[in-house]
Amino acid sequence: MNSARLPVERFAFLEMLAFWMGAVRNKDLENQFGITRQQAYKDFALHQQLHPDCLIKTDKACYEYSDNAKFHYFCGGLDDFILWLDTGHFAISTPLPNAFAYRLKLPERHVSRRIVAALVQAIQQRLRVEVNYISLSNPEEEGRIFSPHSIVKAGSRFHVRGYCEKSKAYRDFVLSRFREEVQIEGPSPYSIEQDVAWQAHVTLILSPDPRLTAEQSKVLAHDFQMENGLLHISTRAALADYLLKEMQVNTKYLDGKPEAQQLVLVNRDDIKQWLFNS
Repeated sequence: MNSARLPVERFAFLEMLAFWMGAVRNKDLENQFGITRQQAYKDFALHQQLHPDCLIKTDKACYEYSDNAKFHYFCGGLDDFILWLDTGHFAISTPLPNAFAYRLKLPERHVSRRIVAALVQAIQQRLRVEVNYISLSNPEEEGRIFSPHSIVKAGSRFHVRGYCEKSKAYRDFVLSRFREEVQIEGPSPYSIEQDVAWQAHVTLILSPDPRLTAEQSKVLAHDFQMENGLLHISTRAALADYLLKEMQVNTKYLDGKPEAQQLVLVNRDDIKQWLFNS
């Protein structure tokens, strides 16, 4: 079949959901693209006809991604899936010939698609899960009972936030550091509404490093469109530390060179309680 006549974008979307969500249904295509149930059925039938080893039909209208199958149309990664969860936006990126703009592509950390699918299910249905987790400070696998409520991209890492029963607090866990399978443990009594740091919003106030010259400060003020030499950024309290790291603002000490530090946090005392290891 002529590739120009294939529903390439819908094929890419169903592959993305089958892979990262763990399942895709006719209804998903209907809702995303505003097509009829009959058209969604035809899309799945055609995809299976062209690529019979890619999707596995589990019931009348549900398909899962086959182990070790490759993508045929979806060319993105977890970032694209998280963007869709956050905004509902999905589009295939096609490089333009003779393009004169370039985006730096950083290597993605390995994240298990089955773990992501289980966590998404737990978030949507407000469930507790049992997970095995490792960290640099504790490289041995450690079991935890966890109630996830949000997936967050912070810089080049993906986190999942929720209530950890071992820590008895809401915590962030790096997705690439989960191990083995995620086991569903039933309904959770811990909700996103109870996460104080997530529900609280704070304003970070940044200014040029005071050691810079007036001329250097004007450069930064123009860069960030500061008003009266200050930059105000609103964020969830739980994300304040991540945002500061992305802005390369060191709250512990000043870099030896003000040109390297560039920005400082003016209202540290106001948000100190929300900073890690403050």
